[in-house]
Formats: sequence, structure tokens, C-alpha cells
Amino acid sequence: MPGIILGLFIIIALLIWALASCVKVVPQAHAYVVERLGAYQATWSVGLHLKLPFFDKIAKRVLLKEQVVDFAPQPVITKDNVTMRIDTIVFFQITDPKLYAYGVENPIMAIENLTATTLRNIIGEMELDQTLNSREVINTKMSSTLDIATDPWGIKVNRVELKNIIPPAGIQDAMEKQMKAERERREAILRAEGEKKSTVLVAEGQKESAILEAQAEKEAAILRAEAQKEKMIREAEGQAEAIKKVQQATADGIRMIKEAGADEAVLQLKSLEAFGKAAEGNATKIIIPSEIQGIAGLATSMKEVMSDKK
Repeated sequence: MPGIILGLFIIIALLIWALASCVKVVPQAHAYVVERLGAYQATWSVGLHLKLPFFDKIAKRVLLKEQVVDFAPQPVITKDNVTMRIDTIVFFQITDPKLYAYGVENPIMAIENLTATTLRNIIGEMELDQTLNSREVINTKMSSTLDIATDPWGIKVNRVELKNIIPPAGIQDAMEKQMKAERERREAILRAEGEKKSTVLVAEGQKESAILEAQAEKEAAILRAEAQKEKMIREAEGQAEAIKKVQQATADGIRMIKEAGADEAVLQLKSLEAFGKAAEGNATKIIIPSEIQGIAGLATSMKEVMSDKK
């Protein structure tokens, strides 16, 4: 009796396990390839699914997310016979789980070998300098070639990136020296340009300073000339005014003498006095008009005037 109960318990446990194994839940971004009796049956997408026990099995679980594979550096030879090592990164995504499951035995290894051969073909048509300066061109060519080649496997290659290009040690040293020389050349050019700009600025400053000084001297000379001109004008006006006043005083004196009834003899004596005052100056000879030569005592007066001069 206990054996029968144990047997029933085992049978029930097996039935429960069988029923539980027939229920499958496919998570997000995954797909299951199901086979029935060894043949492809269906591809399960996200959700709850049931399968026949002992007949159906999940042949492959496929990840539908974009995947990244970093391949080891591969030796390649350029067109000018330079051997270098290049490692690549491939970004791919599975688009058809059935083709991915049955298209190729080892998809990752197949992509790696295909990447290496494609890279050798592309680099073999390029020289070293062109290879170092054409990363984007190489990436585009490799992406296009790999995408076409992996399409029958249910794989889409989104992009390929050259992670690192490793040239030989001798070429690396030459490149470093070249880069150092280029940096030194640029530094020398920048220093020369800086000195040139500094010299130009100094010269411009000196030029502007000289121009300002010349303008200041010119304005000062103009002001001095105007001041001298004003001074001369004022002196001339003063002298003219003095002459005018002297003439006016002389005219007033003559008029007053005439108004006082002085005769011709008095006027001649006044003229003689004027000649006497003139004799007090630097003149050594005096010409006496004939009108006053007949005045009595003229010779005596002239002698006194000449004696006073001496």
C-alpha cells in the first residue's frame, strides 16, 4: 500500500512538471525558436506560450537588442607594404531569429572572420598616410560590406568602428618626431606673428604720438602767431592813437594861438621852437625854412642851440 501511494505521488509530480514545462513566457527583447520533432515549428515573440510536451523544444533563445563585439587586433598590410594591427568594434542586431538560428553555425565567429577579411581588402588598397587619415571612409565601407554579407544570417550590422590603429614601432617614432617638429613649427609661427603684431602696434603708437605732437606744435605756433599779431595790432593802434593825439594837440594849439590874435611873427617863433626841440634829437643838421630866416636874432638862437647840442 505505501508503495502504491508513492508511485501515485511520483506520477502526479511528473504530470505537474510536464504541464509546467509546457508553459513558457518570453521576456521583452527576446525571441524563442521552437522545433517540433527536430524541425522548425515557430518563433515565439514576447508573451505567454504553450508547447507540446516531449514533442516541442526551444531550439534557440535569441536576444534582439543591439549587441557590441570588440574583436582583437588583426594584422593588415597597406598598399605601400607597411604591416600594422587594427582592432575593430562591430555593432549589430538580430532581425530574423530563424535565419540567425539556422543560417550559420557560429554567427559571432563568422562576423569576426568576415570583419578581418574585409578590413584586409580595404586597407590593402590604401597607403599608410591615407589609412591613418581615412577612418570614417574605412568605417563606412566595412559597415556596408558586412551588412550585405550578414543579411542571409538574419543579422544587421549597424556600424563598424576602428578602435585603434597600431603601426610598427619605427613608424610610430617617425610619426612622433614629425608631430613634434610640426608643433615646434606652429609655435615658432605663432611667436613670430605675435612679435610682428607687437612691433606693428608699437610703430602705430609712435606714429600716432608723433602726429599728436606735431598737431600740438602746429596749434601752439598758430596761437603764438595770433598773439604776436594781436600785440603788433595793439601797438600799431596805440602808436596811431598817440600820433593822432599829438596832431590833435598841435592843431588845437595853433587854433588857440590864432584865436588869441597872434601875428605871423609869433607863428614863426613857434616854428622855430619846434626846430629847437628837433635839434635835441640825433640830427646834426637842421634846414630852416626861408620864411623864418629874416627873423631878428635868428643867428644867435641857432648858435645857442648848436652849442647846447655839443
